[in-house]
Amino acid sequence: MTVINPATGVLITNLGTPDAPTPAALRRYLAEFLWDKRVVDLPRPLWWLILHGIILRTRPKRSAALYGKVWGEQGSPLLATARRQRERLAAELKERGHQVPVVLGMRYGKPSIAAAIDELHAAGVRRVVVLPLYPQNSCSTTASTFDAVSAALAARRALPALEFIADYHLHPGYIGALAASIREAWSQQAPAERIIFSFHGTPQRFADEGDLYYDQCRATAAALADTLELPAERWLMTFQSRFGREPWLQPYTDRTLAALPGQGVKSVDIVCPGFSADCLETLEEIALGNREHFLAAGGERYRYIPALNERPDHIAALADLVGARF
Repeated sequence: MTVINPATGVLITNLGTPDAPTPAALRRYLAEFLWDKRVVDLPRPLWWLILHGIILRTRPKRSAALYGKVWGEQGSPLLATARRQRERLAAELKERGHQVPVVLGMRYGKPSIAAAIDELHAAGVRRVVVLPLYPQNSCSTTASTFDAVSAALAARRALPALEFIADYHLHPGYIGALAASIREAWSQQAPAERIIFSFHGTPQRFADEGDLYYDQCRATAAALADTLELPAERWLMTFQSRFGREPWLQPYTDRTLAALPGQGVKSVDIVCPGFSADCLETLEEIALGNREHFLAAGGERYRYIPALNERPDHIAALADLVGARF
């Protein structure tokens, strides 16, 4: 029996995307993203000068060209996938007997988290389950999402009850879906000599100051390797997408790929377990750019295994996560 319960609503969130693959749109998006203290925590006056005096004068054009490589008929791949995830999660919850509002809000860009909170308020929601689609908890993603939710509620007289899902890096459904996606790829083409689990990087300093992210990435990679029954010499954990000059979490994905052929490894499979949906960092950086690094160094076969996106087993895992809070 389906229970209609508008008093409870679900907010799923992800990083966000520019409105278009143009320098102007990237300038707006990067200005919001890079001004977040959770992302760049330099003193504000110094960082304002660097951001507006250098970065926003040069990076938008380069970033727009990269986005242009992955932009589709439905626009940003991340936003298009997030919309499908929202629709399918709502349908899955309804199938399980929970007819509740499910809305989407992006941390940066549109649709915003504030707009999503307004949508839930208009539906009469008095309790919100917030699911940031980051399996591993980082101050630069999960905590920043909490900040945005709090800011969206700051001006309200009546606050809804909040259930905030901080991470799901070892959730059995999530690990199972990842393992199933890899096994499916292996059923179509034999496994490579190495499989690389590439996670988004963060400054090493964050981990040194207590961020949970590195340890949770390591736990996810180990659990996935165990589920796939991989011996230690068959898999690697690396970190991609570094920015700036300070040390980030290592080993770096691009440098690892450039070095492997010289070590006799000619084929690799690569998967990004920290990304719930394909986006610029997976479709351009990993599927295209890092392929070039590997092949140019003497590699012979490179396969990117897509993110979980709206796979039914992924949606089922997300429904398990939020459904447990009803």
